[in-house]
Amino acid sequence: MTTKIRTLMLAAVSGGALMALGACNNSEPAAPAESAAMAPADGAAMAPASADPMVGGASMSPNDTIVANASKASNLSTLVAAVQAAGLVETLQGPGPFTVFAPDNAAFEKIPAATRESLMQPAMKADLTKILTYHVVPGRLTASDIAAQAQAGGGTATLTTVQGEPLKVSAGPNGTWVITDAKGGTSTITQADVAQSNGMVHVVDTVLMP
Repeated sequence: MTTKIRTLMLAAVSGGALMALGACNNSEPAAPAESAAMAPADGAAMAPASADPMVGGASMSPNDTIVANASKASNLSTLVAAVQAAGLVETLQGPGPFTVFAPDNAAFEKIPAATRESLMQPAMKADLTKILTYHVVPGRLTASDIAAQAQAGGGTATLTTVQGEPLKVSAGPNGTWVITDAKGGTSTITQADVAQSNGMVHVVDTVLMP
């Protein structure tokens, strides 16, 4: 089935690039960069100190669970439907903590429509669960945490997912983070450090494939 799904995610982040992207999602201005890799991407806006981050036009409360917040975001509706179809709602409403690399609706649209519809069927629940849990890492990992792991790993952070296979996060172009999945596909983190009561969400632009 994975041959039908040519969607993959960008991986791994070097410490400098991760900290730069994390700074774009924090309330404090980024410290002066020592290199181009440390600088935030052009046009990146700082969030007001008192404001919760916005995802899909909705405010993400750090007091709400991963599922509750995702359900409010218009650009995560396909992910929410997939989580429901896989029977993972209760898990992702639990205490965790979990770090979720959350594909947005556009990421799912990269998968052929027939394949998407097939994955939502009860007969494909095991396959859908495998894909979704490949986007979940135990623990609460911020951009700074991933940056530290990348520095310790020579520029690449290797994260073991709930599904069991690893994701690799490293620096991408223009201060981005890129995640590389088990199939060699890549996905970019488009929004980092969206705090949840039971973990952390980083929005990504491609579905990761185990």
